[in-house]
Amino acid sequence: MDECLNNTTTYLRISAFSTSKMGQFLIFVAVLLIYLITITGNLIIFIVICLVPQLHTPMYFLLSNLSMADIIYSSSTQPKLLSIIATQDNRVTLPTCITQAYFFMTTAACDVFILTSMSYDRYVAICRPLNYYMIMNRRLYVLMAAFSWAISIMNSLMYSCFISTLSFCSSHTIDHFFCDLNALYAITTSDTRIREIIMIIGDIVLAFVPFSLTIASYVGIIRSILKINSAEGRFKAFSSCTSHLTTVMLFYGPILFLYTQPKSIDSKTQDKILSLLYMAVVPMLNPFVYTLRNKNFLGALRNMARIKMTI
Repeated sequence: MDECLNNTTTYLRISAFSTSKMGQFLIFVAVLLIYLITITGNLIIFIVICLVPQLHTPMYFLLSNLSMADIIYSSSTQPKLLSIIATQDNRVTLPTCITQAYFFMTTAACDVFILTSMSYDRYVAICRPLNYYMIMNRRLYVLMAAFSWAISIMNSLMYSCFISTLSFCSSHTIDHFFCDLNALYAITTSDTRIREIIMIIGDIVLAFVPFSLTIASYVGIIRSILKINSAEGRFKAFSSCTSHLTTVMLFYGPILFLYTQPKSIDSKTQDKILSLLYMAVVPMLNPFVYTLRNKNFLGALRNMARIKMTI
């Protein structure tokens, strides 16, 4: 059965959303607006951080990496979904599917590692403030970012190789709006037992362990904040973590909900909608979370705007 089709020439089909024309139109408009806001917001963050020397700190360096990951993350799935809705052509070649899955998995894993690195940065800033710049030196935070990208890329390469060996004999329709690994495993005629075991191990290493480290960082942060005598001091310390903590909750909350709710045939459409909201809305909200209350970033943005107006 594994050799029933030549995978390099196989066309797969992405089912996306089976709704009325009005429903398709509303989804198209919503996804398009969200995508444009996501790209614009994250690109502004990345450019401002790169151009303003005052923002060349560990926290902003990691934030610029998060913004770049979110740009690629959104671009790996949303343009193809928009194309499917606009043209009604849901065909995708296997190489294209592998490419989409590769970039999606790379940036999803990178988001996890970058958020974990940012949680450690906040831990050091609050629990070891006097030694902050000694611990969070340039070498360390650059290594953190490089490690995040390197591990994510290697992990995605492994799964891309897995996908390239799959055969699709009985069904070519992916029951999702992008080339999701689980959706591909669901329709393949290849034996995926070993691949699924590796995927579970990967989820533990790449998701559960970083999430546990993030929780551990915030346990230490909360303990340190509670030891501060003044209410003003506690508020100031906690406010320096609110942006990152909000992003962590936005990132992990939907994942926990999606993977812990009971699975059924009737819930597949609901799962797709929830996945779309999570994959589209969370990257869009990150720029707002990190900039609206950030005086340093807003000040740098205003200064850049003034300079451009005077030129």
